[in-house]
Amino acid sequence: MLGLDAWDLATKTYKANFPKADIVTDRIENVDIAKLGKIYRPDVLLTSPECTSHSIARGAKPGTERSRETAIGIVPWVESMHPRWLIVENVNRMKKWDRHNELVESIENLGYTVSDLLLNSADFGSAQARKRMFLVCDRDGTTTTREHLLAYVKKGPASANSVIEWRAAYKATPLYKEGRAKATLDRAERAITELGRGVPFLIVYYGSDYAGGWQRLDAPLRTVTTIDRFGLVTLVRDVPLLRMLQPTELLHAMCGETEHKLPFGSRREQVKLCGNGVCSEVMAAIFRRIKAEQQKTSKRTAKEGVEAECLV
Repeated sequence: MLGLDAWDLATKTYKANFPKADIVTDRIENVDIAKLGKIYRPDVLLTSPECTSHSIARGAKPGTERSRETAIGIVPWVESMHPRWLIVENVNRMKKWDRHNELVESIENLGYTVSDLLLNSADFGSAQARKRMFLVCDRDGTTTTREHLLAYVKKGPASANSVIEWRAAYKATPLYKEGRAKATLDRAERAITELGRGVPFLIVYYGSDYAGGWQRLDAPLRTVTTIDRFGLVTLVRDVPLLRMLQPTELLHAMCGETEHKLPFGSRREQVKLCGNGVCSEVMAAIFRRIKAEQQKTSKRTAKEGVEAECLV
């Protein structure tokens, strides 16, 4: 197993969660891909090209084509490592990139069947509604649909309430305190007006929001980003208090269970790690699909071998 990222904290965290994996900390353009291709022959190559210049989370900041073109950088890795399966994950808006079709065609020209999917992690049992594009590519011609993947899902979406560590003593401050931004108070007051004064809720503290700037706890968390985005508002002794969700809570929203950890980095860096991640529930469904198809291939190959022996 090999993990590569340009951010040393990302590779350290990967190594902490997958101790047997090798890691490379560098930009892909600096790596000797041909050399790595002689060492690693993975069944699956999982890639998440830089998404910053595609994402709406960047606001009005202009995107750069150099950032977007890291997606085209996938192709030499496929040529070198010859994986049966290739997975490309990115934000939905990557489909609007004018070189998206070029990327798909380049992968197809390498002999892969490409399934171009838009998936919401909440549909896979996640406590987060995270919509992402996935290219699921198979060199043996298998097509994968959203329905194929949902067949492996055994539970409905989880709620934002399920990720909150209610018993933890995280510091909260009065919602109505000096210096609190008016936009924050407006969002909170819209929630209180609809829910009632004693019902906890989440404020979308930073970033664009088109649903009033708050959300209920009985719905999946909205998309976790690389900056602090969610503030929890509760009522204690008739005083509304506000605290930000913590990295461990965001991690729960990303992976659903407790098998992954964030042992390194500052709070801000851990939030960034979560926002750069891929929801485990979606990847688990994709890998269950891959495993099932791999088993079919093995059985077919074994049967053909027996038939060949019989003919001899």
